[in-house]
Amino acid sequence: MDRIAAYREGLRWAFDLLEMVVEDVTAEQAHWEPPGIANPLGAVYAHAICSVDSVINVLLKGERPMFERTWVGKTGISEPRWASEINWARNLKVDLPAAREYAKAVYENAEDYLDMIDEEELDRQVDLSMRGLGFRTVSWCLTALMISHLNNMAGEISVLKGIQGSRGYPF
Repeated sequence: MDRIAAYREGLRWAFDLLEMVVEDVTAEQAHWEPPGIANPLGAVYAHAICSVDSVINVLLKGERPMFERTWVGKTGISEPRWASEINWARNLKVDLPAAREYAKAVYENAEDYLDMIDEEELDRQVDLSMRGLGFRTVSWCLTALMISHLNNMAGEISVLKGIQGSRGYPF
């Protein structure tokens, strides 16, 4: 298996896992404010999807994210953006069915990106100094900012569901 195929497999699993954990989430669960400074479940999901959109389109392709182009007003996310902060998360409204449709388009866009690159592209340096991460490779971005991040978000959502009395992971 080449590296691109491995990233494709890792991303597909991360996408599938994230969708499995949100499949039965209600609007009430999505907007419930957990104690402390944890973000509501809907905000975690919105951040995960907007992050994939932004990493692929802004960082790797040098374009605007889909939520600023083809998905304006259709994401199901009241204020789509890449960064997540407590005030944004606590005020965000998420229409989960609409957000899940946006997510499908984001996943397809990510897979299309993998279809158009070659092994050499994985070694290209990306300037992440604006995020305090210096220069990293496309390969690192796919691993850390997408696959690992999505799996972390699926875990956070599972915990937030569990705290509310629902089953987190579906297995």
